[in-house]
Amino acid sequence: MAKGNLGFGLMRLPQLSAEAKDIDYEQLNKMVDLFLESGFDYFDTSWVYHDGESEAAIRKCLVDRYPRGKFRLASKLPIFAITEETQVEEIFEQQLTRCGVEYFDYYLLHNVNEMRYQKIVSGMHMFDYMKKWKEEGKIRHIAFSHHDSAEILDQILNEHPETEAVQIALNYIDWNAYFIQAKACYDVIRKHGKQVIVMEPVKGGMLATAPEAAEQLMKAEKPEASIASWALRYAAGMDGVLTVLSGMSTLEQVEDNVSNMKEFQSLSEKEREILQQVARIYRESGPAKTADFTSYEKISPKGISAAAILDCYNSCMLQPVPTFGAEHNYFTSEKARHGLFKEDLCIPGKVILEDGRDMTELVHRAEAFLNENSFF
Repeated sequence: MAKGNLGFGLMRLPQLSAEAKDIDYEQLNKMVDLFLESGFDYFDTSWVYHDGESEAAIRKCLVDRYPRGKFRLASKLPIFAITEETQVEEIFEQQLTRCGVEYFDYYLLHNVNEMRYQKIVSGMHMFDYMKKWKEEGKIRHIAFSHHDSAEILDQILNEHPETEAVQIALNYIDWNAYFIQAKACYDVIRKHGKQVIVMEPVKGGMLATAPEAAEQLMKAEKPEASIASWALRYAAGMDGVLTVLSGMSTLEQVEDNVSNMKEFQSLSEKEREILQQVARIYRESGPAKTADFTSYEKISPKGISAAAILDCYNSCMLQPVPTFGAEHNYFTSEKARHGLFKEDLCIPGKVILEDGRDMTELVHRAEAFLNENSFF
């Protein structure tokens, strides 16, 4: 058995209160110590996590306490917060200072989609800056996190072969999702010979607990394993995966993750079949009460189908914090691609299926939720 490629995501750190910056450093130090002692070394932070405190936290709990060669550190340029090109280098230098390092092992453009790629990333020459920083030794590897279709991802990688890794949402729920398209995006990354950084393997904590019927299937096959461990093993067993990021919030979560990844075993064929059943049970437990949205695919008056909207909404509502689901990014990107603004409706009229069922209320409720909670 090999050691798994677990990464420590610093987006959901332990807190002493509801205030995002009120980080529990005593517990976090123990979490970092255990992670490193278990043989793992990849840490992922960002300019915006914990209202900007995550980068300072990594300095306190990791950089100031361990030699630089003991760990790999990734951070991200907040392209969505940049309005002037002069900010690109200013923010990057501030990040190096906040983290207390001379270089980042991986540096990512944060939350790239078609609109931001065209207007911000390309317009402000951000890939050129990253190439310069790499030449100067301030970053080791060029990467970006992607929140859009596989088609757009393919375009970016064709235009920027200097990219070495792409971070995508990947888990067994999103594998064939209409918007997130984990499988299609994974295939594009591997076609270009790049590494895959997995985010949301446990889907914001959704895949750490399971509906009763799903849990029974998993426990019958592997009674000692946690529900979350199935999701981590699903992602970690794929070719070309650099690391699987887990946003660990407690020492117990670190203990569970490292225990499953220290002596890593890929999923067996039987376990993969079980996860297919588990994914179906998850979806059927959502507000749409179905795992199959194909009957809604033809309802697409403005180019975005009711099937995609319901799949997106269903997935959001199954997550611990529905308004924080990654789906909102993808939904807004898809609307922009069709010339629609935030307040525009994709499905303005009635929704009557071929069997005569009137699903108007459900579809309109789904779209209203997604419009209300979109990030931009």
